[in-house]
Amino acid sequence: QVQVVESGGGLVQPGGSLRLSCAVFGYVFRIDSMTWYRQAPGMQREFVARIDSGDSTYYADSVKGRFTISRDRTNNTMWLEMNHLSSGDSGVYKCHVVESVLAINTYDHWGQGTQVTVSS
Repeated sequence: QVQVVESGGGLVQPGGSLRLSCAVFGYVFRIDSMTWYRQAPGMQREFVARIDSGDSTYYADSVKGRFTISRDRTNNTMWLEMNHLSSGDSGVYKCHVVESVLAINTYDHWGQGTQVTVSS
């Protein structure tokens, strides 16, 4: 059974930094992409950043230049380096993993999320 576990969230002052981690446990055939989403109270879930199988990266406009996504293929781990944080970055950050099997089937795996609160 595949388990996705996020960590690294917490309380940080505006202008501060945090580094989130997403680790995938259990056997996965092939990871197509790993994505960070976030959701603030009362708001819809929004895309933050994605890294695909070719290590191409994609960012929401709101985080470009401030956030950096990276991954370690060997250990199936992904990170999100977040700098110059503001209150608008607060929310629960969740990791989404798309697994593909023999290019026939794909499976979605989600973590429980880690809370990021930016406040003075």
